[in-house]
Amino acid sequence: MEIRSLDAAGLDAVRDLRSQGFGPLSDGQWAQGIRLAGHTLRGGRQLACYEGGRPVAMARIHDLAQWWHGRPVSMGGVGAVAVAPEARGRGVGRRLMTEVLERCAAFGHPLSVLYPATTPLYRSLGWEHAGSLHRAALPAEALREVRADTSVSPRRAGPDDAAEVAETVRRVHRDAGHCGPIDWGETAWRIYLADRDVYHYLAEDGFLDYHWGDGNTSLEVERVVAGSEATLRALWALVGSGSSIVPTVYANVAPHDPVFWLTRERTFEEVRRTRWMLRVIDAPAAVEARGFPPGVSAEAALEIDDPQLPANSGSWWLSVRDGAGRLERGNAAGRPAVRVGARGLAALYGGVPTSTLRSAGLLEGDAPALDAAFAATPFALDHF
Repeated sequence: MEIRSLDAAGLDAVRDLRSQGFGPLSDGQWAQGIRLAGHTLRGGRQLACYEGGRPVAMARIHDLAQWWHGRPVSMGGVGAVAVAPEARGRGVGRRLMTEVLERCAAFGHPLSVLYPATTPLYRSLGWEHAGSLHRAALPAEALREVRADTSVSPRRAGPDDAAEVAETVRRVHRDAGHCGPIDWGETAWRIYLADRDVYHYLAEDGFLDYHWGDGNTSLEVERVVAGSEATLRALWALVGSGSSIVPTVYANVAPHDPVFWLTRERTFEEVRRTRWMLRVIDAPAAVEARGFPPGVSAEAALEIDDPQLPANSGSWWLSVRDGAGRLERGNAAGRPAVRVGARGLAALYGGVPTSTLRSAGLLEGDAPALDAAFAATPFALDHF
């Protein structure tokens, strides 16, 4: 068994494997996927495991950033993980994902995120559930009642607006102190904005993208991000204008998305959560890059056990103040240490309370300051 990096010429060899894992793709869908994942072909980010000269497993590592309290942290987004049916149950997936871990470390990503099709494999290698993508079903008629602020005039956006879209979305997440959303960067936005089946609207401090869904019987909102009430109302009013055509709008939203407070009626809500998993690749770098709640000061001793990435293991001293954190070797204060493995560390980083982690057997010890330091409600607006 051999794991090799793929280049553009080798992609066709894994198309059948990709279809077996996720369903058949048309030529157009396959071509678009190659364009969107083109950056993973550079520098060994597209991997395949070969047996007898043919690929039996594959994975890719997107070069992304993830927002944590308004600060972007470099993140390896793992996607398109597939194992051929005849190769399953033989440790092929584990070997491939071990290589993914090592490459994330080599690329310098302090974090990795993935959407699991199955949980046990990823947990065994240190990933843990940390956040969700929330998909809300909103009555289109309720959105129709959102009154647009006429001082804001969103315009259609296209590939030439990629830099402005990337910076606008980035600025909203930064200023709002969001935790969890992905920063794709200008190159990916340029490709995405060329999709004519998705409608993109840009304002000075906001962005909307949506498309038809369910055989043109609903609207699917990928994201609405806005830095002001006026822009938020203008963008949602655009969506709501389609209420005469469709009864329901499905939207990727934050857990406390302001859209829930814009509509006049709010009773029963249908929100579907798709969980994503986090892995801390480089513990001190991940803490240093992460933003923390403003006004919180905390110190704690940690004892980390990470067999897959032993550089994370050992005794550490955590200090948080003024929205920033540091994780340094040792425990100069001599305090009792909180003990966590890789899974517990990932969940803690994502804001899961220490009481929950203790009950789940993922953390030992008591340090109330950790809850205040890592407090977060992480969410995503993207699959990858």
